[in-house]
Amino acid sequence: MEWFESWFDTPYYHLLYSNRDYTEAENFITKLTSELELSQSAKIIDLACGKGRHSVFLNKLGYDVLGLDLSRQSIEHNRQFENQTLIFDVHDMRNPIDYDPVDAVFNLFTSFGYFDNEEDDKKVFKSVCNVLKKDGYFVLDYLNEEFVRKNLVPETIISREGIDFKISKKIEDRHIIKNIRFEADGKSHHFFEKVKLHTLETIKNYAEESGFESVKIWGDYQLNDFNKDISPRCINLFKKK
Repeated sequence: MEWFESWFDTPYYHLLYSNRDYTEAENFITKLTSELELSQSAKIIDLACGKGRHSVFLNKLGYDVLGLDLSRQSIEHNRQFENQTLIFDVHDMRNPIDYDPVDAVFNLFTSFGYFDNEEDDKKVFKSVCNVLKKDGYFVLDYLNEEFVRKNLVPETIISREGIDFKISKKIEDRHIIKNIRFEADGKSHHFFEKVKLHTLETIKNYAEESGFESVKIWGDYQLNDFNKDISPRCINLFKKK
């Protein structure tokens, strides 16, 4: 079992990240969908949807949404939100998506770069391209390698509901590795996250190989232009050729 399969399915993962900024996320989604000028009847896949916050909000905006995630626990949680135009399913993003062609696929908040094998990264782009309509959009919201290297905080402690999560970060072999240690339920726990520091050039190459063209790059959730030195995010907009 790979690190993301075990860690993402624990209640501790969701507790640690329970302070997600919903207002920021909803403002981002509103700006993004406006920028893309998607029709009100557009079909969107939220790939690696987690607990479904983006999927639910997209559906409230009027879109037909499919939320996909590898975590069975997350998908079971999300079933409560389902309706005729919002469904969720367990899915590994490396595998083909068996669904009618859609207008857009969103992969948000660094839900990519988990795989050691480069071919697995390429499979994600291919599966996305295959499920998109011609001229469909793929939004890949990723970290900015340069910003991460300059602003890495090696040690921090985050307290949630009486649990102190001791977090250490380091860059090793073109990966950012986050070790997470804590005491809970009378036991010592250790999990880690490992995300590739993909360069912008690498991501563009994956996209072009899979049948995409680059349309735009934003540097933050306010959709300001990307600046390699200071932008906290690297939000790529691709269009299927």
